[in-house]
Amino acid sequence: MASVIAGLAGGVVATIVMTVAMMMMGDDGPPPTAGLVAKFAGGQPEDYAMPGMVLHLLYGVVAGAVFAVGVPILGLSLGSISVAVGLGLAYGLVLMIGGMIFWMRLVIGMEPDKGTMMTFGTVHVIYGVVLGAFLGAEIVA
Repeated sequence: MASVIAGLAGGVVATIVMTVAMMMMGDDGPPPTAGLVAKFAGGQPEDYAMPGMVLHLLYGVVAGAVFAVGVPILGLSLGSISVAVGLGLAYGLVLMIGGMIFWMRLVIGMEPDKGTMMTFGTVHVIYGVVLGAFLGAEIVA
């Protein structure tokens, strides 16, 4: 079983890798979380790029802990790296769908274009795979 601390650490690592991938894919705009900050603080998402990144990092860290704690609650095990990566991939897909439907559309009120959705989906899958690999490696070690 992965510890909460390992989940938090995995969340940090996975969020950093995800952010680097997002930047490499050419998305130089603010993260969707900047839109969330702007919605409640007023102004434009571009005004809140750094607070949006900090909020996104916090989400990623907490999501890592939720994964580490949630997998055993669901009766599953991160017993090997390959299983952990598979579960991480599934988790990344869940985060992607939740982010696209709930956060982007319902909470923020965005209607992202196809390119934004592709980038969003890709980086959330990367997040899940890296998180699963991190926690799987931690358990095997």
